[in-house]
Amino acid sequence: MSYRTEPAYRHGTPSRTGVLLINLGTPDAPTAAAVKPYLREFLGDPRVVEIPRALWWLILNGIILNTRPKKSADKYAQIWTKEGSPLLVHTQRQAKLLKGYLNETLKAQSALPLSPTLSHEGERGQTTIPPENGGTDSVLIEFAMRYGNPSVASALEKLKQQNCGRILILPLYPQYAASSTATALDAVFDTLRKMRNMPEIRTVRSFHDHPGYIAALAQSVRDNWMQNGHPDKLVMSFHGVPRYTLDKGDPYHCECHKTGRLLAEALQLKQDQYQISFQSRFGRAEWLKPYTTATLEELGKQGVNRADVICPGFVGDCLETLEEIALEGKASFLGAGGKEFRYIPCLNERNDWIHALSDIVTANLQGWIATEEKEVCAASRNRALAMGAQD
Repeated sequence: MSYRTEPAYRHGTPSRTGVLLINLGTPDAPTAAAVKPYLREFLGDPRVVEIPRALWWLILNGIILNTRPKKSADKYAQIWTKEGSPLLVHTQRQAKLLKGYLNETLKAQSALPLSPTLSHEGERGQTTIPPENGGTDSVLIEFAMRYGNPSVASALEKLKQQNCGRILILPLYPQYAASSTATALDAVFDTLRKMRNMPEIRTVRSFHDHPGYIAALAQSVRDNWMQNGHPDKLVMSFHGVPRYTLDKGDPYHCECHKTGRLLAEALQLKQDQYQISFQSRFGRAEWLKPYTTATLEELGKQGVNRADVICPGFVGDCLETLEEIALEGKASFLGAGGKEFRYIPCLNERNDWIHALSDIVTANLQGWIATEEKEVCAASRNRALAMGAQD
């Protein structure tokens, strides 16, 4: 194995701390040509499809990649925006908002004599994206996609180029699954394997029961209900995974149910007022049940007048929420006899969510954020030069 050449180093340069947010990914355009390599990377991941590699290679390359890209591209075209893929747009905005809010909070804390924990009681709703602050941040924030662009490798390299010796990895999946969180971390450590000078790494496993995350979800529902009234049933739809993953010890199913229970408690819902379900089934194998499509159809047949759907497993709207739920899910419910359907958007750029995200990051950066004084750095550089260093 050949190792990457390290960025040029200048003695006396202070080490910095970075945070890398990782989301699932998206094709570069809503076209079959762009979707095909994205699907090849995504469905070629052995964490995502756990069947014998030789057999799956034949199925993937012989059938799926010749038929599915056009169908998927048509779906992406329905939700694509002028700015690009919704997931990419929301993740980019979340990273920028986190950067502004987190660093302003750290600056405020550093100015206090005892630096107590600051309360984050801001206005709810959308937050204005702050301007860049000229590179004076205590913590650098980058984002990456597990599949597609920007890649995990490119984002880590960008942080290293800015002299980040400590990097916190935060997959934007509230509930842990081997096919989401674990494979995002796989990409990180595969990249580190090729580095000669590795940074220190910390990882966030999940935040399915984080109080700030639950509170932001609950308030997003309340905000919607204040404008539109209450539904007969709230459906909490999580991304599905094959049933055998639960049997093999994947905690995803349990963490989804805990999120659902905590959200229901925050909203003071009775057991018959909400339903947890799982979407995005792929292939013929049994997946976690109940399936969202079947659930919505059954609710329509039962005469439920209005159903609202929220997707707590996604922190940014994407194909699985905007097309699969807001469009296909609506059609399934209304087609089965339902009268009114409302999709409650993901947390996206909500102020309370950005505050919660900042709290998650801050808790995991404990002991890592330290400012190196200019005088100390200068003295270190002078000693190195005196000992014969070139720079």
